[in-house]
Amino acid sequence: MATVLNDGRGRAPRLDPLPADTPRIRDGHLGAVYYGQRRSGDFYDFVRVNDHRVLFGLFDVAGEFETTRPIMVPLQETFRSYAPQLLQTSTANEPESMLELWIKLNKVIMKAANGIRSCPAFLGCYNEDVKMLCYVNAGHTPGLCRIGNHTRLLDATALPLGLFSHSVPDSSVIVLGPGNGLLLVSSGVVEAKHRGEEFGLERAREYFHQSRFESAHETCVGVLAQVRQFMGTAPTHNDVTAVSLIRSALLEEE
Repeated sequence: MATVLNDGRGRAPRLDPLPADTPRIRDGHLGAVYYGQRRSGDFYDFVRVNDHRVLFGLFDVAGEFETTRPIMVPLQETFRSYAPQLLQTSTANEPESMLELWIKLNKVIMKAANGIRSCPAFLGCYNEDVKMLCYVNAGHTPGLCRIGNHTRLLDATALPLGLFSHSVPDSSVIVLGPGNGLLLVSSGVVEAKHRGEEFGLERAREYFHQSRFESAHETCVGVLAQVRQFMGTAPTHNDVTAVSLIRSALLEEE
């Protein structure tokens, strides 16, 4: 039975991250889905920081769920409180702010873990005014970005969170046109196996390239359905998670 300690101010500390509220965005959709019950350290979150910026993250804290909970809670609290400080003003530099966020989250994880605890993560800031995505891929499974007839990989730009107290991350930017989109999948998607063969990133990439859902939620549900179909059973080997951002296609002129 879990013991809940008082935080000294008359409040019991939370044991689990708060549920994520998916914000609406102009000219598009955000979505995120877990398959079934979480088993380890996957979690996603969203923060609307002002009227034209939305921040999102997909995190994968190493370890079983019970051991990752004390890390996920302060990680989420910092993600939700520190990001608005960095990005709320219209003059905020998004690439620099995303690097500052990586540095802050890295420190929080190492403090909560009392040492090293790997946490691959994909952090994204979407600017609705200029349709620009600024991101840091901290050792996470590459993001899948569909632009026109091509689907490219958004590879790592930084080391996973929680490994080194001094490390220099990098950020990158990409513009999303009408009909373009982003799909993030957890390692549990890529590592899903059937008779020794992995689902792999290429199958996720091919699915996203061919899919034309305007709903990000449907896009996430679709890729997780592909994993279940591939395995021939419900995935229970790991957390299986997807996050997506889809820009709406332009309406055809009448």
